[in-house]
Amino acid sequence: MKNQVVLITGGTSGIGRACALEFGRAGARVVITGRDAARLAATAAELTAAGIEHRTVAGDVGILADASRAVADTIAAFGRLDVLINNAGLSMRAKFAEVDVRVIEQLMQTNFFGTVYVTKAALPHLLASKGTIVGISSIAGFRGLPGRTGYSASKFAMNGFLEALRTELLPEGVNVLTAAPGFTASNIRHTALLANGQPQHDTPRDEAQMMTSEEVARHLRRAVERRRRTLVLTGEGKLVVFLNKWLPGLMDKLVLNNFRKEEGGF
Repeated sequence: MKNQVVLITGGTSGIGRACALEFGRAGARVVITGRDAARLAATAAELTAAGIEHRTVAGDVGILADASRAVADTIAAFGRLDVLINNAGLSMRAKFAEVDVRVIEQLMQTNFFGTVYVTKAALPHLLASKGTIVGISSIAGFRGLPGRTGYSASKFAMNGFLEALRTELLPEGVNVLTAAPGFTASNIRHTALLANGQPQHDTPRDEAQMMTSEEVARHLRRAVERRRRTLVLTGEGKLVVFLNKWLPGLMDKLVLNNFRKEEGGF
């Protein structure tokens, strides 16, 4: 990664923050985006302390102008772009029958359109560098999860977009990596939206039993260096993807029973 330029959306917490540190320590120059100025400043301070050359861009990638500015500021600062990591995302926890549809619109705007907006702006520069586009998807992009209809829909949309884009770009030498980390200890469940659109501020799952964001970042860096096309992490995640392909009826029941164990149940 020496001297490569990496743009990471949603780089102020969780997997995004861990990637900024991981890729930076491997020699990359890093640009991170974020909506929260305080978190952006805190992560920037960590990057400075680690001796990582970096820039920050405040904004919401679900807004086209902000997404385009993130790429423009990256090019203005470093003159090139080698790796784009589409990490910014929101989750949810609510039954579809109870959720305000504006919650689903918000998830699609950030998770799907945010990826589309930044990738569109970055594509000319990635074509020039024959670089890599990464989409941080989810097991929910391969197997729909109860209580997360909007989140699953946004990740299925991301997966389809990236698969089509990968195929288009095969002759151009640009790699497209779809990464599904599985359940990861991160901030995304704390900020997950409830039926009324308010963040839940808590997690119904045992974060201590999950893969850490730092572990995910290490796997991602190696996958980028090896120019892999897909990355599914955790044994549970791999098993879910495999069984859902071959035993979908059984998986409906297994997934429902698993999610019924969450606090509040289904």
